Order: sequence, then structure tokens, then C-alpha cells
Amino acid sequence: MNKKMLLYLILVFLVVQTAVQAKIVTKTVPYRHNGVSLEGYLAYDDAIKGKRPGVLIVHEWWGLNDYARRRAEQLAAMGYQAFALDMYGKGKVTQHPNQASEWMNQINQNIDTWRKRALAGLAVLSKAPNTDKKRIAAIGYCFGGATVQQLAYGGADLKGVVSFHGSLISPTNIQAGDVIARIMVSHGSADPFVKPAQVQHYLAAMEKSGLDWQMIFYGGAKHSFTNPDADKAGMAALSYNKSADQRSWRYMKIFFDQIF
Repeated sequence: MNKKMLLYLILVFLVVQTAVQAKIVTKTVPYRHNGVSLEGYLAYDDAIKGKRPGVLIVHEWWGLNDYARRRAEQLAAMGYQAFALDMYGKGKVTQHPNQASEWMNQINQNIDTWRKRALAGLAVLSKAPNTDKKRIAAIGYCFGGATVQQLAYGGADLKGVVSFHGSLISPTNIQAGDVIARIMVSHGSADPFVKPAQVQHYLAAMEKSGLDWQMIFYGGAKHSFTNPDADKAGMAALSYNKSADQRSWRYMKIFFDQIF
């Protein structure tokens, strides 16, 4: 065996060993906000050394469930430090729409409290080992999509935010001046929770805002189009759409490549 072949085999062995040893590490992280005990979910690839961009994940109105955790793991596998925050309180997860609506309304009825609860989660991600504090984004689903928009309008130090089938929140002129983050909105054109008039109002407000934003519509997609379990909720407004899910995730990746 010549030296070149030997070196090649050694290199292949090292690459395989590294791949075998690498794994996605996940941890539950307790923290508090305004006297409420919260518990988030941190995920990262331990094969990556040093600082890496961070991505904050904000759950749907159901609470911090397995769906949000899976998204954190997906992002970790892509090389990000991911943290799925908790907006409601440790263990507060439901499959009942009435309960979910009650918890959500307890948070979003006060914009200041809403933003500060999300900022508490962002602080956990920022302080986590290996998070590059200068390169952090936030993504959110449904209620979480509205939440990341509120983070942006509150001037949170984020490179970008991505809302998946979230409520459409228009910035005021004052808020627009505080925004640092670029904004991406992925919206189902058949979402019955968001009326056509609301869409038009949002588009007009964003055009006037001067912000760096983009909105992508997915034809025929309803609310919760990214969640494979959406149809199990028994609500006609919620439905998984595989094509819209895959394409919106792909566009998010492109967005991240640009902002990071």
C-alpha cells in the first residue's frame, strides 16, 4: 500500500469517526420571568466547536410541546444553537383549543408582558455556551409567529425573525424606527383565521414602514400548515400541508444564509 492510499484511508477513518461521535445534545433549561417558573429546551450539535448562530423557537398556542422541540433538534442538526422557549409556565401544554386560547390570551393581552416573557427566553439563548450573541434569529409558529413579530417591533437584538402561519401584526411608525431584525412571514392563503382585509391592511402597513421584510403566500394552505399533527386537533381551520411546510422551511434556510 502506497503512502497516498494510506493517508486517504486514515482521512476516511477520521471523518467516519467524527460523524459517529457527533450527536445532537438536548437539555431542559429552567428559568423564571416575573415570578413564573419556565422550562425551555436547548439543542445543539456537540461536534461543532466554538460559537455558532442561535435560533430562538416560539411554540404554538398549545404550549412548549414535542413539535417545538423537534424543530429545535432540526435546527441543531443544521449547525445552530437552538432554544425552544416557554411562554406559559413549566408543564403547561394542552391539546384543547379552549385551554390554549385562555393561556395565549393571558399573555398577549398585555404587549409589554408579552414581549418581556419572550425576551426572557432570548436571554437564556444569548447566555448559553457557544451562542454567538451577534448572530441570533427567532422563529415562531401561530401564536409564536405573532410573538417573534412583537420581539422585532420591540427592538430586540435579532438579525431576523420568521413567522410561520402567525397572526399578522402591523408596526406603528414609532415601532418601525426601533426594529433591527429583518422580517420574513410565511402565510397560508387559505388561513381562515386571517381575513383578506387583514392581509391587505398588513401589506399596506409594511410597505409604509420602510422595514426589510418579505411575505410568502402558500396557495391552499390553512393555519398550522407546518405541523404534521395539525389535523388531529379536530378544527377545520387547521391542516398540515406537506408542500408548504417543506418550501417554507427551505426559504427560511435561505433567509438565514443571508442574515448570518
